[in-house]
Amino acid sequence: MKRIKSGGIFEDKIGYCRAVVADGWVHVSGTVAPGESISTDIAEQCAAALAVIEKALTEAGASFADAVRVTYVVPNPSDFEECWPILSQAFGDNPPAAMMISCPLIDPKYKIEIELTAYRAGL
Repeated sequence: MKRIKSGGIFEDKIGYCRAVVADGWVHVSGTVAPGESISTDIAEQCAAALAVIEKALTEAGASFADAVRVTYVVPNPSDFEECWPILSQAFGDNPPAAMMISCPLIDPKYKIEIELTAYRAGL
């Protein structure tokens, strides 16, 4: 088993890591846009969260093409459509099973949180 840290502000405060790799599975924790001064634009936050996830997947030896399941959490579901082009581009011809949940996030400045599971044999 391999644990991947990204240095995010909540990892040490809450006690988790960005991703865990086990038996070919890559479990990526819920991810928000990093940094103290983040954009208030959901599309920009979505792209920033995906960049953090992509870095964790790369460190694990996987990519978005290996994603099998993704969950999006958004406080305001009417904002989610702004993310669709970004998500479609990220997953391309390999879209995972997906779900969108609407609920508050840990801080009201966050507009989207993304959790992802990937599978790549041999990891």
